[in-house]
This record gives sequence, C-alpha cells and structure tokens, in this order.
Amino acid sequence: MKKYFLVITSLFILGCSHNNKKPRIAIAGLAIESSTFSPAKTTEPDFKARIDQDVFSYYPFLQKDSLYRQKANWIPTLRGHALPGGIVTKEAYNSLVNKTLEKLKNNLPYDGLFFDIHGAMSVEGIDDPEGDFIKKIRELVGYDTLISTSMDPHGNVSYELAMETDLITCYRMSPHEDAVESKRRAVTNLIERLETGKGKPLYKSRIKVPILLPGEKTSTRIEPGKSLYGKIDPETKKEGVIDAAIWMGYPWADEPRNHGVVIVYGDNKEEVKNSSEFLAKSFWDVKDEFEFVAPVGTLEKSLELALNSDTKPFIISDMGDNPTAGGAGDVTWTLKRLLERGELKNENGPSLIYASIPGPKLIENAKNLNVGDYVEGFVGAEVDNRFSPPILLKGIIKSKKIGDINAKTEVVVQSGSISIIVTEKRKPYHYIKDFTDLNLDPKSIDILMVKIGYLVPQLYDINKGWIMALTPGGVDQDLFRLDYKRIERPMFPVDEFESEPDLSAVFVPLSNSN
Repeated sequence: MKKYFLVITSLFILGCSHNNKKPRIAIAGLAIESSTFSPAKTTEPDFKARIDQDVFSYYPFLQKDSLYRQKANWIPTLRGHALPGGIVTKEAYNSLVNKTLEKLKNNLPYDGLFFDIHGAMSVEGIDDPEGDFIKKIRELVGYDTLISTSMDPHGNVSYELAMETDLITCYRMSPHEDAVESKRRAVTNLIERLETGKGKPLYKSRIKVPILLPGEKTSTRIEPGKSLYGKIDPETKKEGVIDAAIWMGYPWADEPRNHGVVIVYGDNKEEVKNSSEFLAKSFWDVKDEFEFVAPVGTLEKSLELALNSDTKPFIISDMGDNPTAGGAGDVTWTLKRLLERGELKNENGPSLIYASIPGPKLIENAKNLNVGDYVEGFVGAEVDNRFSPPILLKGIIKSKKIGDINAKTEVVVQSGSISIIVTEKRKPYHYIKDFTDLNLDPKSIDILMVKIGYLVPQLYDINKGWIMALTPGGVDQDLFRLDYKRIERPMFPVDEFESEPDLSAVFVPLSNSN
C-alpha cells in the first residue's frame, strides 16, 4: 500500500508542481431535479447553459482576482442549471453532454475537474445520468485527473458516480443556504489535494440507507435533521478523514438509485469506516422522527385555518405542484377550488395572493390592455391536466410586468378578493421582490398561497401562520399515493422492514482501479 500511495503522490507532484505551474482545473456540470411522476419534459433551452467565462458567474469565490481564482488555471466549459421539472429528453441530454465533452477535448489535459451537479436528473432511457455523464468525462480526460463533485443532498449517488469521482460532497442545510459554501468546500478539497500532491484519497466508503423522504420532512431547521446534519462536520475533523456527506435522495423519481446514501472518504481506512457507519446508523435511528416542517392538512383544512387566522400573512404551501421540486407548475386543481369559495368571490373579502399559474394565452390577451382593464383567457393545465382542466380566468388587470429578452411578462388578475399571478412560463416566487415588482405586498395580505414546499428564508421570515396543503401534482407529498415500480425495496417509509438493513461500510475502489 505504501508503494501504491507513493506512485499516486509522485504522479500528482509531477502533474501539478512541475516547474511550479498552477494546476489546470476544468469546470463542468448539469443540474436539475426531474420528477418522473410528472408528464412534463425538460428540453435543452430549459437549462440556460452558461459556457466558457460565463460559467464563473455561478461562483462568488471564483471571481476575478479572488484567492481561489489565483490558485489555478481554470478552464470553464459548460454548466447548465434548469428549474426542477419533468424528465430530460434524450436529445437535450446528449446535446449538452456532447457540447461539454467537445469543450473539454479542446483544452486537454487537466490536473483537476470540478463536477458541479444536482444529482436528481432523470433522462429518457438512462437510469443514472450523472453516472453516465461522469463516465463519459473519464473516458476523455483519463484517470490522472482528480475530480471533485458538488451536489444537492436531494440528489442520488449511485455506486458508479461514487466510483468515478474522487472527492464528493453535498450541502448540509435545507433550505440550502450553504450552497455556495459547499461548492467552495468541493473546490478547496480539490486544490488542497493537488497542491500537496496527495492526489486521490485512499479510501472511500459508500453506504446505502434505504430511506426516501421529501425535503419537507428533512429540513435542517428542525429535529431530527438539524442534529443529524450537525454530526457531519465533527467527523471531518478526524485525522485521516477529508469529508463526509449525507444524501436524502430524491423521492419523485422511480429509479433504483433513489435512496439515502452516506459517503465518507480519506486516507485512514479505520476512521473512514467508523465515520461512515456512525453517520449511516445515526440516519437510520432517527427515521421515525422525521415529520413535516410545518402543520399539514387538506386544502379545505388549510383554507379554514387561514381564513380564521387573526394574524397575517397566513401562508399556505400548495405543495403537490411545487416547481422548485419538479412539479409542472401549471396544475389548476387548487386555483379552481379557490375561485369557487364564496367568501373569496367578493372583492371586499379576505385578500389572497395566488403565486402562480402559467397562462400564455391570457398573457397574450393582456399585452395590449392597461391596468384596470378587464381580461380573460385560459390558464394552466397545458402540461399537467390530470387533476383539473385549464381554467377560463376572468378579472381585472391589477398590475403588469412587461418582459424582455431576459424575462417573461407577468400579469396580476383580480378575481373577487384573489390576486392571481399569471406568468408566460412557470415561475416560483421566493423573494419579496418577486411580489413588490408586481405592486403586491405579501407582508400585509391576509393569505399568501405559493406553489412551494418548505418556505424559503424570505417567506419563512414574514409568515404569521403557515400550513402545507397536501395537494395533488407531480411532487405529491403523500408518497403512498405514488406508484413506485422500480425503486429498490424495501424502502422506508413505504415498506415495512422484517429486519434491520446492513449499514456496514462498503469501500468503493479508487477511480483509476477500473
């Protein structure tokens, strides 16, 4: 083993330190959550891919003259990020991957590569797209290149992905307020292993944990997620451990790789083993304690609570069609029921903002109209009409935001006491500015209903009452209603376990052991 380690070390010293040259590090990646329970399809334009120097805009710590920028010769290629949605078309995937490979080919060789992905991409006809992608990269750049991977904890880490990467990490907070910090950690680990000549970590343990839960139950704001993820950092401080991570997996794709995973890696085999088994057991031991981060109920119950609340804004999460988790974003099931509520039909009734519903036909009708004019047009259910058909929405234009080359037009339609945000394409509403740009004040409204699961920080900070409605859609939070056929069984919480799962360390070979 000592001889083997010396050979690896020598290779990296020669590759990175020869003539004191800075290491050459490429950047590449595709990021999306894809629900296979949604009829939506994700195409190439949805990824809004940035190429070459534009890739740097994703990373505050890699801006010009920054310390990290100076430590290496960076070669950004293509990095695409799409709003969560439906399965990615094979055509889109092949095109984006081939463009990335072509750019990588033009600048060979590399000492390192920063592989920045989400981990929950589903592609037509491919069970493990990220594993397939990194394998294609390896075939091009070879195994002397050190690859460091950054992921979302709701991604999926297949055995193949774990084997082909050398350093891998994911966010430790949900909501993901530490996203930039985690990407920086992936880059820090990569640069450190290159600068010191240590190269590939000697040991990498991957433990499959048969748990598949939504983020709305595993937020690190509350227990047990808070304490579970709090156990990670102390393990990374142990001698011989470089990094550790816990992945929850993505529950809205029906694929064999979708389940919880723990990975720990470093140069001390015993410490890597102990840390991975400790974290895996910690994960399994608290499985029954995971609960929704807020009260949940039917839409009817949620509305009754909101209408009877003495504080405002009362926020309702319309969860089943959440576009930030992979929903189509155009399910009309909830909006139809809101428009039928008698107390909301009068303009002097309880004020409610509904954010949002795509309605390109109504938008087209509204483009030549003014604020205060009457407008009507069909909205929603162009992609996902399984639960409710398109709605012929009628009302008064309350405000407009005209789009340009970088943004789509948005129109607020007043129907009774409901302000409905209609968009050209699906759009999540996370920030106060999203509303104030439309002359809406989410802080003073009686009820704010958003297509989201757990609230992002700005909305969480203004809520004076909150419930998550169990509504239907492509990311239905009632996992027992999902028709799983291909995930590995048994799987918590949808199955009973006759015996405890084996959570022993499974050592993954070094990437150059193929």
